[in-house]
Amino acid sequence: MSGTLFIIAAPSGAGKTSLVRELMRGDSKLRLSISFTTRSPRPGEVDGADYHFISTDVFQVKINAHAFLEWALVHGNYYGTARAMVETELASDRDVILEIDWQGARQVRASFPDAREIFILPPSRETLKFRLENRGQDSTEVIAKRMRNAVEEMQHCGEFNFIVINDAFDTALHELKTIVAACRLSANVQQSRHSALITRLLDES
Repeated sequence: MSGTLFIIAAPSGAGKTSLVRELMRGDSKLRLSISFTTRSPRPGEVDGADYHFISTDVFQVKINAHAFLEWALVHGNYYGTARAMVETELASDRDVILEIDWQGARQVRASFPDAREIFILPPSRETLKFRLENRGQDSTEVIAKRMRNAVEEMQHCGEFNFIVINDAFDTALHELKTIVAACRLSANVQQSRHSALITRLLDES
């Protein structure tokens, strides 16, 4: 018996973090993998809650120790997912969410081909730019770079199982919840979780 691994990716500013936060609210079976990163904390971010903030040297040590399920260089900083946490939670029949980019998703597929992958898109480039500017966290140059990177990232949305357009937040959240519920009810998951029941139902003795 094991949980389901959900991969959720999106370009910066698409609203992924806010959607995932609401998705997890009230769902005791979901666990969020807290990524490691070498970038500096943004205002309001808490070490161990938003990210595990570490130095580039420490990150490299973890790479060499194969401690990451996936890792990537994004916007000039390293990000990585702790392998031990994911494997432990899944083995305990809990579902795990990875907030990673398309590069990380490709790496994770090699180890977890049954992972369910969701890509979140903005309704337009103009909306994406407005959201990035409205955060008030980045300079004009950084925003321009994020917009260029967003176009490249969005080209990979077709590699994912599901695509959610975050135009109206409540609608996008409902769609995310629907995806999670449907995946939990898939035949292979239900057969694994209720194998004893199914065996009894099919017993002809």
